[in-house]
Amino acid sequence: MNPVTTGRFITQKRKEKNLTQEQLAEKIGVSNKTISKWETGKCMPDYSIIELLCEELNTTLAELIRGEEDEKSIQTYDNAQMIEMMKEIEHLKNTKLLIIGYILIIMGSIMLALSRMFTGTDIQEFLSGFMPGLSIVEMLSGVFLLGRHLALRNKKK
Repeated sequence: MNPVTTGRFITQKRKEKNLTQEQLAEKIGVSNKTISKWETGKCMPDYSIIELLCEELNTTLAELIRGEEDEKSIQTYDNAQMIEMMKEIEHLKNTKLLIIGYILIIMGSIMLALSRMFTGTDIQEFLSGFMPGLSIVEMLSGVFLLGRHLALRNKKK
């Protein structure tokens, strides 16, 4: 799945239907900037609207993802199955955010606790002053990722 190839295909299909980016965007309920991002390969369509996009462009999901029409190809999955797979991939990405967020918070907490153990030499004193700041940055990054995970989860509902 190549975003640039898929983007070119979206452009081609949109132009075949004599639609502007704005007209296509209006039909499927997104902004024309979103269409532009797809067509330039900066991002891919979200699974929640990809079926509608395929319908408007008169193409299959397999062709859209592959970035080319192929009348000879045998479609192993139907559109519903492919959308379900895309949902699962999106869920796994969100779960990864959650896990990384928790790891950062735990690591930051451990570093904060360990920072109090360094005393004595100048280097140890430097580390005891540096580690709390670094641990706070880690914990804040973890909180940010957890917040992003929650925002994405609530957006999907």
